[in-house]
Amino acid sequence: MNLKDIGKILNRASFSDITQKITKYKYGSDAFMRILASRYSCHSFNHYPVSESKLQMILEAGRLAPSAKNLQPTRIWVVKSEEALARLHTVHPCYGAPVVLIVGCRNEEAWIRESDGVCAAKTDAAIVLTHLMLTATDAGLANMWIWDFDPRKIREVLPETREHGIYGLLAIGHPAAGEGDPTELHTERKPLEELVITL
Repeated sequence: MNLKDIGKILNRASFSDITQKITKYKYGSDAFMRILASRYSCHSFNHYPVSESKLQMILEAGRLAPSAKNLQPTRIWVVKSEEALARLHTVHPCYGAPVVLIVGCRNEEAWIRESDGVCAAKTDAAIVLTHLMLTATDAGLANMWIWDFDPRKIREVLPETREHGIYGLLAIGHPAAGEGDPTELHTERKPLEELVITL
C-alpha cells in the first residue's frame, strides 16, 4: 500500500468521524436545526460593519429562494451607505443596523392563483426574507425581520422602490451588548400538540 492510498483511507475516516459527531436527527444533521433554534429578533445592533463576503452569501440565498411558477418577482434593495441609511432612518430606525435589506415585489410579475385570484407576491417575498434571515444567522449575524413600517413612506424616501410592493425589511449586523441579546420571548414556543393536527 502506497502513501496515496493511505491518504485516501485517512480522508474517508475523518469525514466519517465528522458525520458521526454532528448527526443527531434521523435524517440529515442537526446543523440546520441549530440555525433555526439560535435565530432570534435582535433589537439593537452595534456599528461593526457586515463583511462583503457574508453579504454576498446572504443575497445569493435570496436569489435561490423558490417562487410560485418560478416567476421570481421579488427585488432586494441593499441599504448600507450612510446617505441611504439616513434617508431610511427618517421613517424607521431599523434598530441601528449597519445593513438593511428591503424585500419587495413587482406584483404584476407574480403568479395569480386562478381559483380565487390571490397574488403570490407576499408569499414569494416571505420566502425570500426567510432565506435571507436564516443565512444571515448561519453567517453569525444577528437580524430582525421588520414588519412595523409604512410602505408609502419607504417609497418616498427611497424612490428606487416606488414601482414595487414593499413587504419586509431585514436588519442585519452584530448585536449590541445588552439590548441586542435575545429576549425572554425567544424560547417561548407552543407545543407540537397545539400546533399540529393530523388527519
